[in-house]
Order: sequence, then C-alpha cells, then structure tokens
Amino acid sequence: MSQEAQKLTLLERRRIEAEIVKPIYEALKRELGIDEARRIIGDAIKGLAVDAGRAAAAREPAGPSMAGFSSLLPLWSEGEALRLEVLRQTDHALDFDVHRCRYAEMYREMGVEEIGDLLSCNRDGNLCEGYDPRLKLTRTRTIMQGADRCDFRFRLEVPEASGEEPGS
Repeated sequence: MSQEAQKLTLLERRRIEAEIVKPIYEALKRELGIDEARRIIGDAIKGLAVDAGRAAAAREPAGPSMAGFSSLLPLWSEGEALRLEVLRQTDHALDFDVHRCRYAEMYREMGVEEIGDLLSCNRDGNLCEGYDPRLKLTRTRTIMQGADRCDFRFRLEVPEASGEEPGS
C-alpha cells in the first residue's frame, strides 16, 4: 500500500472503492442481472479481504493471535467510523457490538446500499480466513441489513487435545 493510501482512514478508502465499484456494479447488473453482478463483486471483494487478513497476520512477529487480531479494532473504527462496545476479549474470543456504523451510513448516502454488505460486511469473515483459518466469525445482525446493531463474535478455535481453553 502506498504511503498516501496509508494516510487515509479505512472509511475514506471504502468510499473511494465504492465510487469505483458503483458504475461497474451497475453495468454488470444491466448485462448479467443482480445475482450475477453481486456474485462477481462479492468474489472480488472476498479476495481482497482474504489478502488483507494474510497481510495482517504477516505483520504479527509471533504469528496470528486473538490479541493481534483485536489490535485491528482501532483501524476499523478510525475517524469514528464505528461506535462499538467490547463485551469480551480473551485469548480465544473477541465479542463486540457496533451501535453506529458510518460505513452503512456512507453507502446509503452514496446510493450503493444494495451492495454495502459486499463492500464491507462480508469482508469480515473473509478477513478471518486470511488471518488464521482457525478464526471464525458469528454475526446474526448488521446495521447494513437494518438492525439496531451489529453483533460480532469472533472465536479462535483450538484443538481440544491442546489442553487450551476454547473461546466459547
């Protein structure tokens, strides 16, 4: 990533991406229909998210961990992009609720709420896949889908034979 891009908040980068993706999505939708357009955009964003997860893991000197993954929260929230409440943070679990999501607000303002889930929400699980395949996300609601909050529940699965306490 260029130094200029590093100066932008994640929210600002997502705005730029959405401005680029919007006309591409509209063209795909006209040519192929909504389902196929969503699939193509979703696959492309998934690849970016997996790559971002791998890059984040590669920056961890001792390898990926829940503590290292948790350290990404300020990046996601920078510029008041998210108002969140951390409910639990352990070696194997990270639970938080998002009560305000400026990503969702921005996508609605830009007229891309139809793919807001693809541009941001769906990245989260794919980021986990790239960061550490043992890291799993459970989320039952999102503000982007009209809920009052997003409920993020991350678990770092450890083999039972290891004797380590699971993150449940």
